[in-house]
Order: sequence, then structure tokens, then C-alpha cells
Amino acid sequence: MGMMKEYECGLEAALDVIGGKWKVLIMWPLKNGASRFGELKREVPGISEKMLIQSLKEMELDGIVLRQDFKEVPPRVEYSLTEFGRSLSDALAPLCRWGEQHMQRIEACKEQCERERQRRLKEEEEAQAAELHAAT
Repeated sequence: MGMMKEYECGLEAALDVIGGKWKVLIMWPLKNGASRFGELKREVPGISEKMLIQSLKEMELDGIVLRQDFKEVPPRVEYSLTEFGRSLSDALAPLCRWGEQHMQRIEACKEQCERERQRRLKEEEEAQAAELHAAT
């Protein structure tokens, strides 16, 4: 039997549960109630079907999401937040507000960083071209 993970702080434990960007984005529409797989796929732009399936399985194992199979034909399965998942969603709400308050600043910083990266790439390409030209 494997050893249980021992966390050094609460933030480490929380990040282990939400790991990556997709789980929190999946949780957000679930805070309003149960959703089917296709609804979640539409409500979480950019997520692949494979990543949604994997994330939902991990969230179910972590006790954040409840998967309810209605045993119907055609199959109907709904996902909802557990009480534990709702408590995590509540804890993430201030982080969401912070992101909304600073979204423009964050986007501007990312754009500036990208422009700087493009400028450096262009300088490197020009230096390589100059070296090739000097060598001939």
C-alpha cells in the first residue's frame, strides 16, 4: 500500500485538489447546480473531451464532484458539486474577484511580455543571418 501524501501547509493541499487550470473552470458552472457532460463541455471553452473526462474523474475521486448515473436509455449522467466541492468553490470566489479586478493589468503584462519575446526572437534571427552573411 502506498504512503499517504503529507502536506506542509493548507495551500499545498488545496492546490493538490484543484491542480491545473481546468478543475476550477469546471467547478464554476457547477456552483449553479448539476450539469450534464455536454453542458460542461460548452461552458468550459477550450477544454478537450479527454481532459474534461479525466478532470471529472479526478474531481470525483477527490470528493469534489458527485457523478449521478440515472441508468436511462439514452444514458443520462449529471455532475454536481458535493458539499466539500461547494466549500472549495466558496473559497475560490475571492480569487475570481481578484482576477476580475486585475484582468486588464494581467492581460497588458502578458501582451508586453509577448512583444518583448518577439523582439528578442527577431534580434536573434537577425544576428544569425548576419553571421551567415559574414561567413560567406
